[in-house]
Amino acid sequence: MDHISWLASIKVSEEERAGFVASFNSVLDYFHQLDELDTEDVEPTYRVVDLNNVFREDEATESLSQEEALSNAPRTENGYFKSPRIV
Repeated sequence: MDHISWLASIKVSEEERAGFVASFNSVLDYFHQLDELDTEDVEPTYRVVDLNNVFREDEATESLSQEEALSNAPRTENGYFKSPRIV
């Protein structure tokens, strides 16, 4: 759970941790049940719903100002997004 919360960049309290662990274990148990099914004659499904052209028309619209774009950024520097250094 610590690794997952670190990957998601979220803080998880001890109370929440117990609930999340139970939920994750429930999901994993369900996957184990699915693993037991015989899928030999089942054709692979790439989409559950048949979709056609889900793209919208490409239309120019007004952009966000620099201030609006940076307003929710956790860190900024000199008018740019500031991110952690990755080595």
